[in-house]
Amino acid sequence: MSPRRLPVDHPVTAPRPGATQRLHLSAAGVSVLMDVTDGRAPAIVHWGAALGVLGDEGIDAACGAAVTPVANNEVDVPSRVGIIPLQSDGWIGRQGLNGARPDGTGWASRLVTRGIAVDGRPLTAAHAESGAAAARFDLADEQQGLEVALDVELLPSGLLRLRAALTNTGGTPYGLDELTLTVPVPGDAEELLDFAGRWGLERTEQRRAFTVGTHLRENRRGRTGADSAHVLHAALPGTGFRSGQAWAVHTAFSGNHRHLAEQVNTGARVLGGGELLLPGEVLLAPGEQHVGPWLYASWGEGLDAVASRFHRHLRSRPRHVDTRRPVTLNVWEAVYFDHDLARLTALADHAAALGVERFVLDDGWFGSRRDDTTGLGDWVVSAEAWPDGLGPLVDHVTGLGMEFGLWFEPEMISEDSDVARAHPEWFMAPSPDRLPLPSRNQQVLNLSLPAAYAHVRDQMMAVLDAYDIGYIKWDHNRDLVEAATRATGRAAVHEQTLAAYRLMDELKRAHPGLEIESCSSGGARVDLGVLEHTDRVWVSDCIDPLDRQQMNRWTSQLIPLELMGSHIASGRNHTTGRLHTLGFRAASALFGHLGIEWDLARAGTEELAELQGWIALFKEQRELLFTGDLVRADRGTSPLWLHGVVSPGREAALFTLASVGRAGQSQPERLRFPGLDPAARYRVRPVRIGERPSGLREAPWLERAAAEDGVVVPGAVLLRAGLAAPHLDPEQALLLTLDREDEAPAAAGR
Repeated sequence: MSPRRLPVDHPVTAPRPGATQRLHLSAAGVSVLMDVTDGRAPAIVHWGAALGVLGDEGIDAACGAAVTPVANNEVDVPSRVGIIPLQSDGWIGRQGLNGARPDGTGWASRLVTRGIAVDGRPLTAAHAESGAAAARFDLADEQQGLEVALDVELLPSGLLRLRAALTNTGGTPYGLDELTLTVPVPGDAEELLDFAGRWGLERTEQRRAFTVGTHLRENRRGRTGADSAHVLHAALPGTGFRSGQAWAVHTAFSGNHRHLAEQVNTGARVLGGGELLLPGEVLLAPGEQHVGPWLYASWGEGLDAVASRFHRHLRSRPRHVDTRRPVTLNVWEAVYFDHDLARLTALADHAAALGVERFVLDDGWFGSRRDDTTGLGDWVVSAEAWPDGLGPLVDHVTGLGMEFGLWFEPEMISEDSDVARAHPEWFMAPSPDRLPLPSRNQQVLNLSLPAAYAHVRDQMMAVLDAYDIGYIKWDHNRDLVEAATRATGRAAVHEQTLAAYRLMDELKRAHPGLEIESCSSGGARVDLGVLEHTDRVWVSDCIDPLDRQQMNRWTSQLIPLELMGSHIASGRNHTTGRLHTLGFRAASALFGHLGIEWDLARAGTEELAELQGWIALFKEQRELLFTGDLVRADRGTSPLWLHGVVSPGREAALFTLASVGRAGQSQPERLRFPGLDPAARYRVRPVRIGERPSGLREAPWLERAAAEDGVVVPGAVLLRAGLAAPHLDPEQALLLTLDREDEAPAAAGR
């Protein structure tokens, strides 16, 4: 988490008094224009559509054109909002830097830019123009004894990210309350889009007007939360997946954090975010530094373009997952706590015969854990449940050619556990005299305590050393409330979050190739912070395919499909009780990292044969799914949702048409397939596995495509005119493959 340091052979150069320095970064159709006037903290003048090559005169003109006149009853200089918004710049909204010393000084700050460097080299000229680049601004308030290293990076994907590190250079401690960064959005971005939700129904869309005041989404759960803002957008009214414009931010931190959208009465609008610090949580001694999380910012013409920048960035990482994501069987909904070797080996046999590649044993294998009331924190194989250890099951699974995975919940502790009886001081609690209210029959283990951290690490290492385990399902099943070090009462969410990250990294270093899934009572820890340390997220504990249509649709606004655990449920869903066909369950799960949560011993012969076909289809299509561009069609209020993945060269695509309800019209709107090449011709084929979708009434083109080897349709027709939509009963889906028929040159088109 420590910030980069500038190379010693490239010292920063302080701006001359009265000088103006300006910086233009541009990548992937995005421009970021920054201004430092008279040494003030940097402000973003433009973030959005590319401005082209400007040159010194163009940079000056663009920045000059953005200077606002002095308004009546405002400060007597043109107002501006810096990346760290401050009252000293005339900003009357929420302050980006808040804190004070014990004597009350230091609560107001004026940060001065002492130096600017781009890609490690000092910016000495008045202007600079670069492509994708990393800029470092060294800021200071010498009178208050504060320094800030501000990193601003425009990544090759066009994604902008910002991070600040605050150092106390004064002679007394400094209590930091808030370090929030912001980016500007234009005045015509009049609509806000973010997300809410609950357990079992995460990431539910919500829209509202962007009006004067602050739209503040504060997460105080100690984890990202099922109701997290996820990605906060400001957009032109009516912006959809393929139209309009949107500016969006995401705070990449898994502990307490905030997202905000603010408009002041001057009309200035910003989006921002940062870590939410609890009272007294960060007290910096002289010389100490606090590093805030990355704030990611994405602009695009439509929500698909916003999402695509996040996806391209994640896929560009050296440690990103392989596209051959293994088909997974998790046995939780098959056996729950009933761990029986014969039953589990039989499940493994069924799974291997179907083509499953990873077998995961869930909760209940350790300590006294025969139900959800005991045993958390005792990460030792239960002699009661597993008298011969896990070896017989692990050996059977790996002998079938599958990888073995295991469930842990390292950050939690049961009051009824050996570790709790031995070390009650390891509970997170506000005082030695009481514990927080229990949740999920458990409390939180304070990993910021070195002894507690070592206990968990050593027990997990022992299990990983003893068995051939390639995968951890890492759960986190309760909020961190009154989360403090018990002996002192001091808030400890910040340190707990960093300790969890450290533990993940330490386990991975000791066991190269180990994958970790972030599960948090489902999808309550889905963020770019945890994904720096894990390899996928569990979207939700609810795998009802109807609910997953919505949850997968919006989880992918931030992360690509290969990082989203997406499983085929049993016929009657364990969360909602709804019954669905295998075709709808599988077609919904296909657009993600495919898995199964189903007691295969209860499946019939025809069901197993159909399931085998879906697994084969996933293996055939996963290269496309995990390298292609996600596209979602704008279809108004139609309950026929159309989305798919188009290959980078636009030569192939896989689409699903999902009926999520009943329409008010008898003739659905035509299907327009986004992302295709209008100059190409595509062969469109329906995918038929198992029974025919209920209520399917085929349009003539689809009837012919099913009878023959597809139909060939010009790309421009598919993209712009569309095909007549079939009729489907609610909670049914139809899959279509599209393959390019010629080598016509690609043409621009959305």
